[in-house]
Amino acid sequence: MVLNKWNIVVICAIDCILNMKSLPAQTQIHVKNTLDFPRTEIVAIPVRQLENFLSKNKKQNLRIKNMDDQSLPVQWIDYDADGIDDEVLFQAGVGAKKTNVYTISAGENGQVPESRVSAYSRLVPERVDDYAWENDKVAFRVYGPKGQLEALQGIKSSTMSSGVDIWLKRTDLPVINKWYKGYLTDPMFYHRDTRGEGYDPYHVGNSRGTGGIGIWTKDSLQVSRNFVTAKTIAVGPLRTVFELTYHPWSKYGVKETKRISLDLGSHFSKFESFFVAEKQVPNYTIGISLHKNEGETLLNDKAGYYLHWEKIDDAFVGEGIVVDPKIVEKSLAFKSETPDQSNLLVVTESKEKLVYYAGFAWQKTGLIQTKKDWEHILEKQAQVLTNPLIIKVK
Repeated sequence: MVLNKWNIVVICAIDCILNMKSLPAQTQIHVKNTLDFPRTEIVAIPVRQLENFLSKNKKQNLRIKNMDDQSLPVQWIDYDADGIDDEVLFQAGVGAKKTNVYTISAGENGQVPESRVSAYSRLVPERVDDYAWENDKVAFRVYGPKGQLEALQGIKSSTMSSGVDIWLKRTDLPVINKWYKGYLTDPMFYHRDTRGEGYDPYHVGNSRGTGGIGIWTKDSLQVSRNFVTAKTIAVGPLRTVFELTYHPWSKYGVKETKRISLDLGSHFSKFESFFVAEKQVPNYTIGISLHKNEGETLLNDKAGYYLHWEKIDDAFVGEGIVVDPKIVEKSLAFKSETPDQSNLLVVTESKEKLVYYAGFAWQKTGLIQTKKDWEHILEKQAQVLTNPLIIKVK
């Protein structure tokens, strides 16, 4: 049979119809920003919303593309360690009052792109037993049981505290592993900003650091000691998650499990504390160290954000807390002559679960220059919490 162009068209059409079932599954994710400023955030898609896709494709073949048809880095997370992923993450950038559409497709060729920057965390046995975490903007650490034991033995390099330490970094690349490696040969390695990457000049002691908690009663703060166990849930690159547990603390016999997460691009760690108490607890209070009471504070109970602005060495640092204002009972800047007892305090209702965000920004990063700049970031974060991105999988 001689084929003319019309025969060929018909054959091609029939072939396409017969092979439609073998084409890669494809769907869309609509991400809507209802606020009047642009946002870049990590978006989490529950795996149950991808059941149709995953029934036909392997998860490693999943591709998420932006509106410029560029594949984005993704991360799968299994939160409960049951061997089954619960969410897939990607980073969305959405303009003010805009909706972006991202495409999910199957692709076997080529690797999922890797992020140059990352969120990351780990236990650090080479420096006693710190737990440290970071992203492209900030870094934090807390202290473990060996550090507590050594502090009780009088070893000066160890710390007994449930306060949260902050590391001032001015590179978007990871520093945790590099700085701790340097510490092995030089204990002052990360206490000097000699490489242009930043350093750790921040003093925690028995204060709350940036985001530690306690129970506020009779002008006194009851606090836990160091964490006793640490479990890494996800190391990144888009979100790092881990859990800490504490021995019962305070006269109320509080048992606490704290889940901490940090997203790429954010100034704020998310803290989720779960409590079981032997006695009725009057409140749970979030704090920021005021150090020697030389900085400035701003307390905004209505919007749910709290600011401390202080000079450390030759540059300013802004620290902050963001929390649902509905659970706040009061806030205060408590000043004391006793070392490490001056703290900005946010007193919240006594619930079995407390969720809040704590973070900071350093003037030397170039991202902020004034207290007003830092307040603007806190104000935006408060709006983000009450107006989350609207995600629809279609």
